Amino acid sequence: MSDRFSIARLPRIEFGSGAISVLPDLAAQYGRRVLLVSGQRSLTDSETWADLRAGLATKGLTFEHIKVSGEPSPGQVDDIVRAHAGEAFDVVTGIGGGSVLDTAKAIAGLLRVRRSVMDYLEGVGPELPYEGPALPYIAAPTTAGTGSEATKNAVLSVRGEGGFKKSFRHDKLVAQYAIVDPDLLASCPADLIAADGMDALTQLIESYVSIRANAFTDALCISGMRAARDGLLPLYQHNHAAAREKMAYASMISGICLAQTGLGSVHGLASPLGAFYPIPHGVVCGTLVAAATETNIKSMLSRDADNPALAKYARIGEQFSNQRHASPQIARGALVRLLSKWTGQLRLPRLREYGLTSQGLDHVVAHSRGSSMKTNPIVLTDAEVKAILEDRL
Repeated sequence: MSDRFSIARLPRIEFGSGAISVLPDLAAQYGRRVLLVSGQRSLTDSETWADLRAGLATKGLTFEHIKVSGEPSPGQVDDIVRAHAGEAFDVVTGIGGGSVLDTAKAIAGLLRVRRSVMDYLEGVGPELPYEGPALPYIAAPTTAGTGSEATKNAVLSVRGEGGFKKSFRHDKLVAQYAIVDPDLLASCPADLIAADGMDALTQLIESYVSIRANAFTDALCISGMRAARDGLLPLYQHNHAAAREKMAYASMISGICLAQTGLGSVHGLASPLGAFYPIPHGVVCGTLVAAATETNIKSMLSRDADNPALAKYARIGEQFSNQRHASPQIARGALVRLLSKWTGQLRLPRLREYGLTSQGLDHVVAHSRGSSMKTNPIVLTDAEVKAILEDRL
């Protein structure tokens, strides 16, 4: 843990059952015209939709509704911005999963700027400094996974051999409000709960052991991991209200923490895997987190035995198993076994099911050294990174 740290800007958070009802009041602060971005069906098929429309009408708000699907691409964002740049919107609202929120976040950042998002993507194109202005943005997640409602980056992807997965990132893109309503998770299918939940769990673990972790984020990570420990499997198996609340909280906390600390090897690999293959982000995280955790631990024990992340992994092991262990080594072993068990119980698929073969591993490894890998608690060799993939091939 570093002795000195700073905390980046966060949205104001409205958390709790029924919190989505405040959205019309919040939006009305900015004007009368709303651009509403949602998934194809998750919002309009829900009981929330009629109440939300009525609430907007009561406040005298009108809205344009854009439905998006899949992980957002730069072309998709640019097309939406071009189509609506001439309209006088006062606020953008994203209601949906992480991909919807990232799309809405990017749109809010570009509608007044009227430049291609490619001008600002990290590691792609000219990387111009973003100066705004951005439209006010309100985020309301309907899944528990990415924590996008609390971050300043919109992740955009181009899939294929020459593809990429990069961020449009700036403090001006942070939502003014994050409305985290656990009731919005009620319609999530089990496979999405599993993948998104393991994404949130991975983000909490990686934030906690990151080289940029600090006392503030450590405290939040522990509370988030406890919530995920108690909520993930019950949400997957029964989707009851108490479990929804725990996982909505865990996901939100994971977003807050990753925004401060960065992530680790799992997300380093998620970038090329998501770019080169049709693998959902949460699936990548869920299927790799046990193997990546074990590799990090073994690597530190072999060549960096004083690394403070070793003690942290032991503490995570005790938190997840909810018991004290006789030694840090036993606690770390319990953590790896539990993560592997959850990967099986949640039916996370192997990477080969999405087309990855042993011949493609080196290509993935060669493109895994992005920003997330740079905050991993130890620098892994190419052979170690490849072994993580091989474990889940």
